[in-house]
Amino acid sequence: MSETLLDLQGLTCPLPVLKANKVLRGLPPGARLTVLATDPASVKDFAAFCQETGHALLASTASEGVYRFELRKRAEPA
Repeated sequence: MSETLLDLQGLTCPLPVLKANKVLRGLPPGARLTVLATDPASVKDFAAFCQETGHALLASTASEGVYRFELRKRAEPA
């Protein structure tokens, strides 16, 4: 299974979600995307984004001001 790391540290809302969405569109269904961000708003943004789009938010952690989001791209609609 494909796994991609996207480092978006230093960017502010809404750029982390927009850039992650662009990368997800190019990944196959079921692929994993790890996003690193420093914007505190990204915690709520990624939760809302995944709920809206159907992508899975597998994990959300924070350490020393860096937020790490583990996402799995949804299966394509039938």
